[in-house]
Amino acid sequence: MAFNYPVARRDESVVDDFHGTKVTDPYRWLEDPESAECKEFVEKQNAITQPYLENFNYREEIKSRLTQLTNFPRYSCPSRHGDRYYFYNNSGLQNQNVLYVQDDLHGEASVFFDPNELSEDGTVALTDTEFSEDGKTMSYCLSKSGSDWNTIHFRDAETGRDYPEVLENVKFSPMLWSHDNKGIFYAIYPEQQGKADGSETDSTLYQKLYYHRLNTPQSEDVLVAEFPDEPRFRIGACVSDCGNYLIILPAKECKDNLVYFAEIGSLPDGPQGLLPLTQIVHKLDSDYKYVTNVGSKCIFRTNKDAPNYRLVTIDLENPNMDQWRTLVAEHPKDVLDWAVLSNKDKLVVRYIHDVTSLLQIRDLATGNLITQLPLDLGTVYNVSANRKYPELFFSFSSFLTPGVIYMCDMSKPIIEPVVRSYFEKNLKDFDASSYMTEQVFFSSKDGTKVPMFIVRKKDLKKDGSSPCLLYGYGGFNVSLTPCFSVMRLVFMQHFDGVFVYANIRGGGEYGESWHNAGRLLNKQNGLDDFQAAAEYLISEGYTSSPRLTIQGGSNGGLLVAACINQRPELFGAAIAEVGVLDLLRFHKFTIGHAWVSDYGSPDDPDHFPNLLAISPLHNVKLPLEEDVPRQYPATLLLTADHDDRVVPLHSLKFIAQLQHTLRNHPDQTNPLLIKVETKAGHGGGKPTTKWIEEHTDVLSFIGRSLNIQCVF
Repeated sequence: MAFNYPVARRDESVVDDFHGTKVTDPYRWLEDPESAECKEFVEKQNAITQPYLENFNYREEIKSRLTQLTNFPRYSCPSRHGDRYYFYNNSGLQNQNVLYVQDDLHGEASVFFDPNELSEDGTVALTDTEFSEDGKTMSYCLSKSGSDWNTIHFRDAETGRDYPEVLENVKFSPMLWSHDNKGIFYAIYPEQQGKADGSETDSTLYQKLYYHRLNTPQSEDVLVAEFPDEPRFRIGACVSDCGNYLIILPAKECKDNLVYFAEIGSLPDGPQGLLPLTQIVHKLDSDYKYVTNVGSKCIFRTNKDAPNYRLVTIDLENPNMDQWRTLVAEHPKDVLDWAVLSNKDKLVVRYIHDVTSLLQIRDLATGNLITQLPLDLGTVYNVSANRKYPELFFSFSSFLTPGVIYMCDMSKPIIEPVVRSYFEKNLKDFDASSYMTEQVFFSSKDGTKVPMFIVRKKDLKKDGSSPCLLYGYGGFNVSLTPCFSVMRLVFMQHFDGVFVYANIRGGGEYGESWHNAGRLLNKQNGLDDFQAAAEYLISEGYTSSPRLTIQGGSNGGLLVAACINQRPELFGAAIAEVGVLDLLRFHKFTIGHAWVSDYGSPDDPDHFPNLLAISPLHNVKLPLEEDVPRQYPATLLLTADHDDRVVPLHSLKFIAQLQHTLRNHPDQTNPLLIKVETKAGHGGGKPTTKWIEEHTDVLSFIGRSLNIQCVF
């Protein structure tokens, strides 16, 4: 099939000098989303892509099946605030989850907040809620069109009425109630210039922490903490469980943070100005997260001297590092992923063991193990616990289990999980017992053993004929643990496909050492792992190159794009969603400067050569091999006009370069396409209708590009 790609203007006069190396950037003009030329380019690309996606023979069946399988009730764990319980529910096809309230766990639930009423198309999302200590007031965040920008609002929990004030310029912010129930601590970017709706590209700098008193205008809010000498700091914070301390955790990038604290319990009228901060951690060399405290003794989860993390006790009255005490030691293999306090004296701790969840109950005073809760192979992905109440709730899912909520009574001497709700029985015409999940460990290029989950029909014939969807991420200490996806069920059932999760280096599946093995100058290791995963699947007969699709989003989009540059013949199709694709300029837009911790900076002469070598934009080339016709796999880039995490210019410049390089290559018959979604962002808060449409596009692209005969 011939594709009449738009001809993007090339301006060869735009040249950057990186430490003596000249690099042209002919599509610099695509970095301006407001220019008429850029908008025209987007329109022309969508005009080619949309008909291709819509003209797949089974598109309507796919969309109908996605809709049918999505239409089942989905619940969150209940959380108790005051005398009432709150939980989210989606009846099936609602665009946004609805927040419900009930007086007791067995009582009738009523709607407390329905974000579907805020917009006709469902593009206004409720992104966060926090209740005051007495449970009488809820603060909540709203986001429009998937942007990271939020507004904070307040609702009376008893009357359901909102307070008049709205807090603006909120991004990457905590919402922390002071224990007197009078106000919240939150963070804003007060110096943001111009637009702040998610369609801008300007860097977000100089975040500041404020205190807002309930029922007052934002103009009267009190600045309590700032770091004017560190414009890239993002100010994480928490109020201690006792309410006496504000703990501030500034981070410059996507790993490592400092620790400060201020006493706030003795301020009867709240903060009146900048708080006097006491610094505990002085170097950005480790991660620290507050868990709980008993008096002045605070428990933190940290990887300081513990790549798999440990729990330490720090006495705020004597916070010197040589006085820290280990409460729960680092496990030699398993990663201590998080810990929360439940029912005054018990810690709930999740470990990652070979990429699956282990859930333990430990004694707060000693750190000793009380019990380990029995779980199947899967992921504990949500927990609800409160030091004041006996109930512990947690959610569990796997590749084939949509979700189970468990409840434990933490006040009992013997703790046993009780199933509260099963949801998988509501899936229509899908027999999970016909499928299986297996975990394998394959050898990467350097001999490293890498884990991978393979989900498939039990009677799969390993003759290389099956379509396969290989998904990866490999960055920022993020762990890809088993999770449920309707789209993947449709792929396995109706495409007769195999779905695969590759847990490549750069992620957090085996702690900070696994992360370090795939970041900065080791970034190529993760790419090698992903390519080795594909080779394993082919050699073992699960699939073949013409039937293999690779997929990833954000950093995973970088992974996919870099791999098709390096090994175009290995894959039949590639889907790169909201990818980081220009590694020489990523740090100049919105929050991109925070990613230097994983990628390195092109301004650093030690990191520039590595970034240039793997940057997708700068390594597109004709896939020539003597006597063997070669081409890039069928490629679909997905991005969105309000993605202010990874701005669309990455995908726009990359598709322009792909099409320029390959448009006249006689062997390039596979499509090279991009779709730019409107009123959408990096993925958060996406309404159900857009989710179904997007995954219909993805499956239609795979099906048409690989000529798959679906069975419905």
